[in-house]
Amino acid sequence: MKNSILLLIFLSCSTLAAQVVTSNRLFTEADTLRGSLRAERAYDVFKYNLQVKVEPEERYISGFNGITFKAEKDLPVMQVDLFANMRVDSIIFRGKRMDFKRRHNAVFIDLEPVVKQNEKDSIRFFYSGNPIVAKNAPWDGGFVFDKDRQGNHWIAVAVQGTGASLWYPNKDHQSDEPEEALIGIAVPNDLMNVSNGRFVGKEILDDGFTRWNWKVSNPINNYNIVVNIGNYVHFDDQFRHLDLDYYVLPYNLEKAKEQFEEVKFMMNCFYEKFGAYPFESDGFKLVETPYLGMEHQSAVAYGNQFQKGYLGRDLSGTGVGLKWDFIIIHETGHEWFGNSITAKDIADMWIHEGFTSYSEAVYIECRWGKEEALKYIQGIRNNIANTKKIIGTYGVNSEGSGDMYYKGSNLLNNIRSIYNDDELWWKTLKDYTETYRHKTITTKTTEDFFNAAIDYDLQPVFDQYLRHAALPELQFKKEGKNVQYRWQADVAGFDMPVDIVINGKEIRIHPTQKWQKLEQRVELVDAIEVKEAEFYIRRKNLKEV
Repeated sequence: MKNSILLLIFLSCSTLAAQVVTSNRLFTEADTLRGSLRAERAYDVFKYNLQVKVEPEERYISGFNGITFKAEKDLPVMQVDLFANMRVDSIIFRGKRMDFKRRHNAVFIDLEPVVKQNEKDSIRFFYSGNPIVAKNAPWDGGFVFDKDRQGNHWIAVAVQGTGASLWYPNKDHQSDEPEEALIGIAVPNDLMNVSNGRFVGKEILDDGFTRWNWKVSNPINNYNIVVNIGNYVHFDDQFRHLDLDYYVLPYNLEKAKEQFEEVKFMMNCFYEKFGAYPFESDGFKLVETPYLGMEHQSAVAYGNQFQKGYLGRDLSGTGVGLKWDFIIIHETGHEWFGNSITAKDIADMWIHEGFTSYSEAVYIECRWGKEEALKYIQGIRNNIANTKKIIGTYGVNSEGSGDMYYKGSNLLNNIRSIYNDDELWWKTLKDYTETYRHKTITTKTTEDFFNAAIDYDLQPVFDQYLRHAALPELQFKKEGKNVQYRWQADVAGFDMPVDIVINGKEIRIHPTQKWQKLEQRVELVDAIEVKEAEFYIRRKNLKEV
């Protein structure tokens, strides 16, 4: 990490609150409790058994999460995360109620007896309360309590970034995913709940509620575990060996049947470029939601109102973005990048968003060709600010800038252009998704993987685009009859190759931070065309010397 930490006071729970100042932002003890892997988090989660009752009129939930885990070290105190506004009713360990303390959004449980290193055990954490309601999901975390146009309750949740501990107790850190999850959600009898994984049956309870049971048989990160409650109708389809299930409101059924045909085109492309769908045993679902969308694993939230583009708009401004449904493509791309391959720390969330944003261009290329994909990639640059670095601050639950989406996508397009070998590029990208399938990784893991495939050091490129705000600037100047060129960049030793066109001929040059003479004779510097669709850079012609 290249960030300069000006102040770091890391204290235990019994001490005064600590603050961390990094990159002009103030971090609190609560951020550290959430974002760091403390001794109280030295356990590996194997399974969640989440059983919750949702009472729509009261906006109230209650139930328990059974957490099966293995201690990585002797574990006298265990940290489980749950937002402070939610009540802890009891915590049961080996048949007994355990004492606990609360600090910020963390619960510290005194385990008696101590769980020894490498021992496997479980707790059952009972809780209840009114979870935070999102003001503008999915951009802020929380429950959405809405009604459909027929007056039925329509409820969902979206908590990426905010944290799954907003509504259920868990180890709320991306580095640890349960290997499986049982999700039982009890809702009023006239409603249905759709969660992740496979539907395994429903139980009619004796209080006017029905419990809908789902089972996830693959690793899943916490923010992906979801409830979708509504008056849904279901229809299904098939792609190769993959079950496709769709849950929508009844009056949208015919529109959904037409719109969701795009899923098969998408899957055909992504299977070819990224490998098989990572969660085939859990199936794939699109679930209509009262908010725009989210990448909930095997139960992708869909709220794009059955339109092409992004709510009918083209984020690229090129027209290409209106050929396809943004939410279907982007949120499903996350199944490979974010859900299957997960960043250990949210500071590295560009691994989720950069690769997934690039998957939009991949889909365009599959269906309409590379020229259209490059047109789209250039268009989305208008959404990039280049004012903050992409990588966030580690250990304090801090994401980097929003440029992680489209600057991350353009970084990958740069690297493809550096490879200058599409066969090798597609092989490397697919190898990456298959090598790290169902794994949590870091930026360094990603950098090393793409570096290893070619005889060129990509590290300065990664450093400039991920760890600095500004784009590298390719400078040209005329000295007498000669043209010279160089890179102006933050990273020492920056030397990315770039393709230019002179008199209709494409040439690859290898600028460094030292001036070099262009071998080709050019009368005017303006006559040099940079292949800007392939390389996201700044270009500047200096005054003639």
